[in-house]
Amino acid sequence: MATAATPSVAGPAARDRLRRAGALAPVLAVIALLLVPGGGGAQGGTGGTGTVADAASGLLVLICLVRVVRGGARPLTRTAAVVLGLPVLGICLAAITSNDPASSLPGVARYVQVFVLVPAAVLLTVRDRRDFAVVAWTLVGLALLQGAVGVAQYLTGTGASYQGEDIRAVGTFGATDVMGMATVVSYGLVVVTGIALGSGPGRARTAALVCAGLLFLPLVLSFSRGAWIATVLACALQLVLAGPLRAVRVGLAAGALGVVLVGGLGIGSDLVEQRVASITRVTAAPDQSVTDRYTMWAAAGEMWRAEPLTGVGLKGFPHYRDAHASVALSSGSDTAGAGAAFQRQPLLSPHNMYLLVLSEQGLLGLLALVGSWSALLVGALRGCRAGSGPGSVSGADCALVATGLLVWQLVDFFYADIGGPSTVLMSVVLGLAAWWSLVGARRA
Repeated sequence: MATAATPSVAGPAARDRLRRAGALAPVLAVIALLLVPGGGGAQGGTGGTGTVADAASGLLVLICLVRVVRGGARPLTRTAAVVLGLPVLGICLAAITSNDPASSLPGVARYVQVFVLVPAAVLLTVRDRRDFAVVAWTLVGLALLQGAVGVAQYLTGTGASYQGEDIRAVGTFGATDVMGMATVVSYGLVVVTGIALGSGPGRARTAALVCAGLLFLPLVLSFSRGAWIATVLACALQLVLAGPLRAVRVGLAAGALGVVLVGGLGIGSDLVEQRVASITRVTAAPDQSVTDRYTMWAAAGEMWRAEPLTGVGLKGFPHYRDAHASVALSSGSDTAGAGAAFQRQPLLSPHNMYLLVLSEQGLLGLLALVGSWSALLVGALRGCRAGSGPGSVSGADCALVATGLLVWQLVDFFYADIGGPSTVLMSVVLGLAAWWSLVGARRA
């Protein structure tokens, strides 16, 4: 009798796992395909990249649309529809009022894809906390693989060029998208920090701590100042939300790990020290990259003052840049290494998402986009009060992960904007956070 009962118990469980994997497959495919090296450069602003991951995100949206039509029920609550759809208002208004509406159309498609369609598709695909955990751990897996490639690039001198040496860890993203690996590894580090600080199973927390140690080094070797700052602030907030005593313990452990990896082992210590010091050198002997960034920020501000409500139009920053930028702006940034020849990459965006939106979509567009993100952040923070609830995945874990990812992205947007292959991963992350903020927290 016992032998006969085994299939009846295992059968439904196995079928449930298969159904769950099949439902999540489109989302997981978008993440996994970011391991495929991209052929295009990292275009700033609304530039597209045409990668296989972008194609997979389009397929994800299409599959989700078919499921919604077949289901026949209203897929989103009114609140979720308003929060996710709010950016469309600023996007469409900026395109209509643009001096060249035809050239703005690709920007409309890109913004709607990145900030509306893909996040909504992820929200509708994730059904419960277990699905959330599967997607989150898949992000960690991608981060570990990209980080391993990055560390190997540093050790073998096959990375992107940095201060005359091919040592910058960029993973499979190449020298034209030096922020790609840093972004992926940062996402992974924020995810495992949230899991380690949560109240889930002990084995999951132990695995998360191990992964955090493995991801720390490639993040350091990315030499990405913006990613460092965003990661420190996001993880610090997670520590505070998890409780002061745990924050102190984990903070001391993280500090000791940093001393061992960078100071004790001497891995990139001199270069890292110089890079950290350059963060504060804004007026006192800044490097050319800092000068270029602040010059483009000033140019974006000038564009906004010229068109304060609706901006100069989507994809308008490159066209109006030279008319508003000072002579301090260089002609572009040098890229080389990681299998690519030397090339001069033009500066097509201000490398600040808020200023890019302000200059191209005006105050109305910025308020719509930031309003949507703020609503998601408020929902995520409210969800931090959720208890563990039933199931193997803690609501506290989801809350810390979602809040950390949102804060990381909102801070990083002060130093980066959309563009490059990793942009589609940002859409998945926003969708994951949106599920918790708008759906998951209410069920916990």
